[in-house]
Amino acid sequence: MEKVGKTNKANIIKAFGPEENGDEHAGALGFTDSRLLLFPVKSMKGVFAWITCPKALQQLSNDLKLTDNTELTNIPSNPEGGKAKLLADRSDCSTRSNLILEEYTFGIEAGTEYPKVGNESLAKWLADLLFVKDSYWHSKAQKDIILLSDDDFKDFVNLSTEVITRIKINQATGTVQKGALFTEEYLPAESVLYSLVLASPEFVKKGENRPEKADAIISFFEKTVKENLAVFQLGGNATLGKGLLRTKIVSPSKQQESNA
Repeated sequence: MEKVGKTNKANIIKAFGPEENGDEHAGALGFTDSRLLLFPVKSMKGVFAWITCPKALQQLSNDLKLTDNTELTNIPSNPEGGKAKLLADRSDCSTRSNLILEEYTFGIEAGTEYPKVGNESLAKWLADLLFVKDSYWHSKAQKDIILLSDDDFKDFVNLSTEVITRIKINQATGTVQKGALFTEEYLPAESVLYSLVLASPEFVKKGENRPEKADAIISFFEKTVKENLAVFQLGGNATLGKGLLRTKIVSPSKQQESNA
């Protein structure tokens, strides 16, 4: 945000609040927790597949309705444990009857009704939204999203998320600092998460008018992300190459005064 702040300091204060004297007023932007939608898992065929589950899709549907009244329909029922459903007519990760993820074999439940966003299949909607058209990733997203049961999805996320144990070095002695053992968890590359960005009219000091409306705050945020933060690093592990995120703004068709 340092590059952005040089020329947009006033707008940064409106959106996120003052850097100093933070008790003067709050920022006008708010962010929900990031929700995990697609989790990449190694596959015997097709290198890897993205997995999701009915619970994650239902949460996406609820969140879509909060933004622009779009609804995710045809959400499949929860597969049996050890079973999987495709979200397209075929997948490069599967044979006719099963697929192998990590060391586990999943039978494929037949089905022709796929989840839709509006009149478009969820797989195509996500592919168009996230990736350059006609690229390898665009093609893969349309074919290789696999629906597992809620429990199987949970187990993969728990067992396949990288957990690293680290130590803190005392800068004065160059040795391990006593009692400074800690662990960190890293989602695998190509994980897909989403978050809602909420906005209110500009907050100001007591007694002042609130000149900027929520739409203006959101417009500034969208413009800044598209021009300066399409790819950025989040968190304190920049030297380890961790925390690199690629962002994509999804604007609702009907912006509300209180949220976006």
